[in-house]
Amino acid sequence: MQSKIKTYKDLIKRVEGFKIDQNIDLSSGEDLSIGIMNLISIEEHLFFTYGKLKKKKYLDMLNEIRKMRTDLLREIIKDYEGEVWCISKHLLAASMRIMEVGTKELKKGNIKKSEELFKKSYELYSLFWGLNLSKDSDDIKQPKDEKLQSGASVFAKLGDVVQKALDCCRE
Repeated sequence: MQSKIKTYKDLIKRVEGFKIDQNIDLSSGEDLSIGIMNLISIEEHLFFTYGKLKKKKYLDMLNEIRKMRTDLLREIIKDYEGEVWCISKHLLAASMRIMEVGTKELKKGNIKKSEELFKKSYELYSLFWGLNLSKDSDDIKQPKDEKLQSGASVFAKLGDVVQKALDCCRE
């Protein structure tokens, strides 16, 4: 039985202690998470459109999109404790928004600013997977001798684990 995560150090310790089985295809989960990020953005746009136009059809669409997003999020977040569900949703939403601001900065030619924003967006995305990857212990194997940098930040450690676990090009 897994111990409870009480602090960010507990989370890092748990994530460091796992290695994803190389036979597991997480690329569909990664694709699904990006789709969910876009559904959250659609919810936001429908909210603001309703606010501006006061047309009920936008609330109806928002409700349908929310139901779809909730169903799809359940495919990734199968078992959660406390507020992990809401934290996960907000991590995806924040990651998407910060990434969009980064692309706007990139378009304006602000390369350094866009890189900073992309880094933050990826850190939030990594934290999402760090919270949710270690839930299915049947799909996880103990590492042999892979070690993450000791002194690295929470985001750096999770990013390293996520980068090794998720392969968006696996078919």
